[in-house]
Amino acid sequence: MDTPSSGEQHGQHPAPPSFARGELRDPRLAAALRTLELTVKRKLDGILHGEHLGLIPGPGSEPGDARPYEPGDDVRQMDWSVTARTTHPHVRQTVADRELETWIVLDLSASLDFGTAGSDKRDLAIAASAAVTYLTGGGANRIGALVSNGAATTRIPARSGLHHRQVVLRRIATTPRAPSGTRGSLDGLIDALRRPPRRRGLAVIISDFLGPIDWERSLRAVSHRHDLLAIEVIDPRDLSLPDVGRVVLQDPESGETREIVTSRRIRRDFALAAEQQRAAVETALRRCGCPRLTLRTDSDWIADIVRFVAARRHQFSAPAAGAARRPPGGSL
Repeated sequence: MDTPSSGEQHGQHPAPPSFARGELRDPRLAAALRTLELTVKRKLDGILHGEHLGLIPGPGSEPGDARPYEPGDDVRQMDWSVTARTTHPHVRQTVADRELETWIVLDLSASLDFGTAGSDKRDLAIAASAAVTYLTGGGANRIGALVSNGAATTRIPARSGLHHRQVVLRRIATTPRAPSGTRGSLDGLIDALRRPPRRRGLAVIISDFLGPIDWERSLRAVSHRHDLLAIEVIDPRDLSLPDVGRVVLQDPESGETREIVTSRRIRRDFALAAEQQRAAVETALRRCGCPRLTLRTDSDWIADIVRFVAARRHQFSAPAAGAARRPPGGSL
């Protein structure tokens, strides 16, 4: 019989396990990863089911049959050869790929070593990686990862099989924390996905997306070859400051500290700046054709994933009038 966690027993949001002291051979690490696996499979398998289980359902990328064009169809799917033969517009339907290659691009820079609610953002990012791995790694599907803590980048080749999925998660969970004052580069991490060129697949970028938005060009280049998904990991304190009087704040990626008084004006300006930052991130992702899934340390991350997938499935099961909004590919 499954035993609910303490958070579930008290009606709180279930938090991912902590990997603060995980080492490759530490039995506590194995237990934490096993907890993640059971959580994802027990709570998502019965909900996110289908022939090709995935996080972002879409029309597919392998060519299928042609059919007459209907108003609202994506003009990028026009089959010009059939259109020329029949003198009537036709579009080429697509089918789901039989094998999928997924790349996890995981930002574990110093700004994720922080959390004020149920977990650190780092633990939530690792949990998101586990969800992606278990939901897209079945059958002959391959999983690879690029993981950066700001000081170094770890590249894990894309392979299939249960053992490899476990290796990926262990390597991710044991990524060392960067020294204080180390600034990460999300742009460089995304750009590393382009070299060497890889077969068409899914790229999942997991980050808190704080800092300068200098990664849009790299992400747009990746979108020409891969379907995209951004998983944003945030904490309530990323969005607003509490009224706690005098406090010392530190930028974990520069090491700079500043003492402030959390006056009404400071709190208002901070919230406004946070809102503008997230709006700018959303705009940049939208221009790249990259949907965004937001996970919060004070929320039920499993329920957030379910809601996201349900919304995507509703979008792609809508009438043809919504077809013009579909991104190309998307075999998931």
